[in-house]
Amino acid sequence: MTDTAGAAAAVSIAVDPVTQVVLSASLAFTMLTVALGLRPHDFGFVRSHPASMLVGFCAQVIALPLVTLLLVKALSLPAGIALGMIIVACCPGGAMSNLITKIAGGDSAYSVALTMLSSVFSALLLPIAILFWVSWHGPANALIDEINIDRAEFIKNTTIILVIPLAIGIWTAWARPELAVKLHTRFMPVALLILIGLIVAGLITNYDVVVSHGMQMTPIVALHNGLAFLTGGIVGRLLLKDRRKTRALVFEVGIQNAGLGLIIVMTQLGGLGEAAILVGTWSIWHLIGGFTLASIFRKFAPLPMR
Repeated sequence: MTDTAGAAAAVSIAVDPVTQVVLSASLAFTMLTVALGLRPHDFGFVRSHPASMLVGFCAQVIALPLVTLLLVKALSLPAGIALGMIIVACCPGGAMSNLITKIAGGDSAYSVALTMLSSVFSALLLPIAILFWVSWHGPANALIDEINIDRAEFIKNTTIILVIPLAIGIWTAWARPELAVKLHTRFMPVALLILIGLIVAGLITNYDVVVSHGMQMTPIVALHNGLAFLTGGIVGRLLLKDRRKTRALVFEVGIQNAGLGLIIVMTQLGGLGEAAILVGTWSIWHLIGGFTLASIFRKFAPLPMR
């Protein structure tokens, strides 16, 4: 594929100021919901398993973005698609990874702790991580300049939207654990509906753009997601001695909170069409890939439960 920033910028999804505010509020609500689900014993797991937590953390925040960068360079992908892939790779593990890990027979406690750790890291440093990895890909970096994104404002705005609800959620989980459980139970379906609503609304309002570019995205997303699962498996196989932790790492790296990435694209990056479609496609595909892989593991390579 040829790669020019101008061509990549040609596809755009307009987002009016009111919609941006609503999307930003949705992002804050999603992060609050994630934080309400954190428990003191999750942090305790980090302290009691420092080596395996470090391996898993590095697989998510270093190995996956690096593999993604190599992939977009190898395929010479358009800047907008490359940007979307980098954003996905920088997002934290999604809550669905915990459920899929359990289905696959992986270490659920390890999965939950990794999701917690990556979520906290992302709340603090996600915009910095995105800009860091984008800086290593010339066309995507040029695209950020072309759409006139103020990098300092991007970091400040995104961090505020993520950190404040995270802090409120963590405080509630520690100070009022029973309340946190009740709120998390009620908020989680709402957060899921918000994500589904965003995807459906995007498909309806941008039908022509989705149809004209969707076929191009699916094989790229499938390849990217497959490499993400493989990255988790290879890192776990080489550096973890526990097979159940290795299996959990497969899904922690392969299942990303793409909904968070989609909202960031729409609210902070000017509604870049190719990036938005890529991230939106990932948010659907990784569940298909994840549940399929978990079912294969469960049927053909079951692990003994402890």
